[in-house]
Amino acid sequence: MWFTLFYVLAIVVIILHYTGWLARHNLEWIVFVLAVAVFPAVFLL
Repeated sequence: MWFTLFYVLAIVVIILHYTGWLARHNLEWIVFVLAVAVFPAVFLL
């Protein structure tokens, strides 16, 4: 269930990033936090 929630959150963040909503509200750092959160899983696979 946590994986599903994480992926839904990631998709929402990506959509908000490409629409420019994150940049308008100074929340671009969320993209970097998401990338850091994904990195250990990618590294271990």
